[in-house]
Amino acid sequence: MRTRISKWGNSLGVRIPKAFAAEAGLEDGTPVDISVSGGRIVVTALGREYQLEELVDGITAENRHTETDWGH
Repeated sequence: MRTRISKWGNSLGVRIPKAFAAEAGLEDGTPVDISVSGGRIVVTALGREYQLEELVDGITAENRHTETDWGH
């Protein structure tokens, strides 16, 4: 697909078509890494960053593990 680069403030931007974004798992606010490799601009989605409170809130009696004796 061909598109055009557009001025966005002091930078340049390109719109990502909805179908491409969906296939790549991108949505508004997705953190990405941008790099240049071999003269090409590469946009890579970063893994989701979890907050400790969010993870702790997900602990339930059903998914909680017991202590493990490692023999030390």
